[in-house]
Amino acid sequence: GAKVVFKVKVNEVKEVKIRDVSRSMIDEEVSITCVVSDVKSSKSGSSYFLTINDGESQITLIVFEKQVAEIQSKNLDIENFKNRKVEVTGTIAEYKSDLELILSSGDSLRIVN
Repeated sequence: GAKVVFKVKVNEVKEVKIRDVSRSMIDEEVSITCVVSDVKSSKSGSSYFLTINDGESQITLIVFEKQVAEIQSKNLDIENFKNRKVEVTGTIAEYKSDLELILSSGDSLRIVN
């Protein structure tokens, strides 16, 4: 039988609280409104690890090189997101038994006021 894959429209991404992120959600795309409390670059400096916090819990947001380039192409610097309130869309993944969020695209990290 043919397998049909539905690509969920962007506006249908489920908005979640960080504390509700669980292993059952791995590979799901979710949206979180949070504050970026820390910004660290990888050893190579090509990707970034952002600590995002929604006031109750925190999780690491991974921004890969390609998305870093997309963000910088809009004259934004990843460091500028620190301590800002943002809306993030990403995919839940597991890394070394910790759950984390992988940014969907350079457009998926937006500062909200």
